[in-house]
Amino acid sequence: MTMRGIKGIASYDTMETIRNTNEWLGATARAFASNPVFALNPHPMFRLMGAWGQVTERSFSRMIVKPDWEIPPIAGEEGQDHIVYVEPVLKRPFGDLIHFRVARREPRPRKVLLVAPMSGHYATLLRSTVTSLLPDCDLYVTDWHNARDIPVSKGKFDIEDYTLYLVDFIRHLGPDTHVVAVCQPAPLALAATAILAGEEPKAQPRSLTLIGGPVDPDAAATEVTDFGNRMTMGELEHLAIQSVGFKYRGAGRMVYPGLAQLSSFIAMNAETHAGAFINQIFRESRGMASEGDKHNRFYDEYLAVMDMTAEFYLSTVERIFKKLEIAQNRFTVNGKPVDIGKITDVAIMTVEGGNDDISAPGQCVAALDLCSGVPDEKKAQHLEEGAGHYGIFAGKSWRLNIRPLVLDFMDEHSALPKEPRHKRRKSNDKTSDCGINDPVGDSRKIPV
Repeated sequence: MTMRGIKGIASYDTMETIRNTNEWLGATARAFASNPVFALNPHPMFRLMGAWGQVTERSFSRMIVKPDWEIPPIAGEEGQDHIVYVEPVLKRPFGDLIHFRVARREPRPRKVLLVAPMSGHYATLLRSTVTSLLPDCDLYVTDWHNARDIPVSKGKFDIEDYTLYLVDFIRHLGPDTHVVAVCQPAPLALAATAILAGEEPKAQPRSLTLIGGPVDPDAAATEVTDFGNRMTMGELEHLAIQSVGFKYRGAGRMVYPGLAQLSSFIAMNAETHAGAFINQIFRESRGMASEGDKHNRFYDEYLAVMDMTAEFYLSTVERIFKKLEIAQNRFTVNGKPVDIGKITDVAIMTVEGGNDDISAPGQCVAALDLCSGVPDEKKAQHLEEGAGHYGIFAGKSWRLNIRPLVLDFMDEHSALPKEPRHKRRKSNDKTSDCGINDPVGDSRKIPV
């Protein structure tokens, strides 16, 4: 192993040691303060110590746990609840295609592939999106794996591999599929569709909906695009890339660590996050906190981060943000040009948020101009005024305004008879407009 690899492992294990130590300190404080002997001296210090320990242990333990989907039962037409089972359909080393099977219910005519981002969080980030679509759709999702758990022997995984995974998933589901790509995968879902258009036209999806994705990052500047432009690739590789430590199956794999990503997330809104945790400690000490309260629901997901392979992270920055290969229709896969202009039969829709500070308005709608072969009647765009990045796929804006438009777009360009509006079920997603009950606003910035 090279000196660089050893240094990377040392850095990775140092971060894991800090995380593990804080989890242990929290558990120790909680256990110490809960000793019955302190009941004889009801000093508020012991309550605060126990509360601090409870919040600290929970927070640091969540950083290495993949959240469960926890999809609630779907209400049936006759008042019955239908349990939802998460079942893998295609298994791959770096990600699976999973199906949300609704028990005792005939598959819905809309077959939807929801493409989850690989940008530091698990696919469960789309839990509320999944919940809102299940009453009306036969739903499949890309479930990406944590790079730290993938042995080096499985090889590399960059944006070309990601694109080919999407090609395989779409081909497997068949031509009646409607693809919805959220955030980071929007340009790669466009490229995957173009590959099928050129090589296997009959396998193309029926429609492609791109939500808040950086198809042309230069169309509108954000902190994310500024970050990509001011850092050289050498600096980025030196500062961000580490080797997975000895604790995990992927020991020695070069990754962009989830803990490093989380640190950058929190640093961007440090004061807001600090206030949220201080408030939760006081709520815990007063007995006002609960397992499923707003803070815990949000931070259980927010703190659960995953490592990305170094080649995926670096190729995303270099080829999507710096060289603008998708935006300028110069993207290649395995040396073969991917011509987005070859897409002619797929209906394309873009969705943007007026207050999106991650993929600003203009970045995603650029896909419509790239699809020069698609007739205008098969193109649609929607700008949701006042919505932030997470609101356009997981909040009130999605639930009340965007979701119905997306379903209408699918029906309009489906080979199947359109479903009457009055038969559509209302979503039971109760999330707020800023994401998954986000108590700190639209604060999760993704520097890729």
